[in-house]
Amino acid sequence: MKVVLKNIIFVAIVFLFASCNESSNANKTAVENKDQVKEISYKNSFLVDVRTPEEFAEGSVTGAVNIPLADIETSLEEFKNKSQIVVFCRSGSRSSMAKTILDKNNIANVINGGTWLDVKNKLAK
Repeated sequence: MKVVLKNIIFVAIVFLFASCNESSNANKTAVENKDQVKEISYKNSFLVDVRTPEEFAEGSVTGAVNIPLADIETSLEEFKNKSQIVVFCRSGSRSSMAKTILDKNNIANVINGGTWLDVKNKLAK
């Protein structure tokens, strides 16, 4: 009886681990697809560099506009009626704050693109 019980427990554990592995692979695929969608949508997005004008002048993403983080709340009109918005900066910190401000002001479809180099590289693919 003990041997049968041990075998049942062993089989149950094997099935448990097998199902965990399948779920993990499914999540990886979903994340990869999500990244692909973001890359495609970047090309048709309103690209906003939230760094200072001085930083922007040193280099940015082709086609991007410069709206510094300090000016986001006073520039909300520029974000209205945009189907997709990507905000970015030097490290991703200011773009995260910009996204939060835009979200709080009911501006939809905002993506925190992270660094300007990340966005530039995604657009180059």
